[in-house]
Amino acid sequence: MTPSRQRSVITWLSNQPYILLTLTPLFWAGNAVLGRGVAGEIPPVALSFLRWAFAFLIVLPFAWPHLKRDWPAIRSQWKLMVAISLIGVSAFNTLQYWALEHTIAINALLIQSSGPLFVAIFSFIILGVRLTLAQGIGIAVSLLGVLVILLRGDLTALANLELNKGDLIFLAALAIFGLYSALSVKRPKMHDLSFVGFTFGCGAFALIPLFVWEQMTRGGFALTLTNISALAYVAIFPSILSYMCFNRGVTLVGTNRAAPFFHLIPVFGSVMAIGFLGEKFQLFHFAGYVLVISGVIIAARKTKAAVEAAHPVQQKDAA
Repeated sequence: MTPSRQRSVITWLSNQPYILLTLTPLFWAGNAVLGRGVAGEIPPVALSFLRWAFAFLIVLPFAWPHLKRDWPAIRSQWKLMVAISLIGVSAFNTLQYWALEHTIAINALLIQSSGPLFVAIFSFIILGVRLTLAQGIGIAVSLLGVLVILLRGDLTALANLELNKGDLIFLAALAIFGLYSALSVKRPKMHDLSFVGFTFGCGAFALIPLFVWEQMTRGGFALTLTNISALAYVAIFPSILSYMCFNRGVTLVGTNRAAPFFHLIPVFGSVMAIGFLGEKFQLFHFAGYVLVISGVIIAARKTKAAVEAAHPVQQKDAA
């Protein structure tokens, strides 16, 4: 593919919010599965710090020209930019990996489905954006689909779920990410690469003291092929690619229309379990997928009310 053709494809993709917002949960589902897989092998702060440090080093050469140009805008609202970095990069992911050491997969996936509710709450508090009727119905329908998948078609099993330490930590992490989603809309006007470059670097830097403390108290980890591969995956897919997709998607359609795509995370997670762990595809999977996808379509519809409610930041194309 020629360079001009590549640029045209990237430009087209950067203006397709629903493709971007579908890729985001795909990458995040892999992060949850992998994070649970290496729990106990790589300590949570180490996994989070190395994830963002490597992601920052990878993206820096591409982001540097934009960072130099956008630095006056960043400096003018540096307190907000630092807060976004600490909340969305440092705190959210460290808590997520910590939680995965103490909870089972079904609990984590179920709790992760509450993400759109936190996004809606903080969007209303910070941005004054209310859920439209379609968004509310869509979130409810897709959440029902998530429950069908996670509870294997037996909704009565919900009464038997017990919250533990990891569940509560994961819930706190999702509340933090809801705050990040709302605050990111208020960021100054800048290129997408400037935004991820600054937040990745600032977020990783803030984790250094915790990383040193963890190494002193818990020790390091073995540099096995599995662990190195896990670090490479989390640095590229759920970090650089997913955050750029998510941030651009929010810019294009607003927080409340983007939030229902969270519900695709357990859908992709269950597909990965079927494909990689040998689980059988059953009728409740199909029913759950239909409900989730229907809810996402309902909530993401572009209505006049939604356009008036959303106040996306105007940005340059990601290309």
